[in-house]
Amino acid sequence: MPIIRLDAVHPTKEQKEKLIADLTRVAAEDLGVDEKFFYVVINEHDLDDWGVGGITLEKFLADMKK
Repeated sequence: MPIIRLDAVHPTKEQKEKLIADLTRVAAEDLGVDEKFFYVVINEHDLDDWGVGGITLEKFLADMKK
């Protein structure tokens, strides 16, 4: 039972559905395992739950827009 884990900042329902389908398909092809045996777990986070370069992702993204 292969498990694929993904951490992301609040993907939409549509994005989650596409990610689950795409990740499962590609992993099944690459590993030669039937898709029905895969589990995909998406852990959702807020922008201030992540740090990049010593600052929160929220601040990092804001700084990138400047």
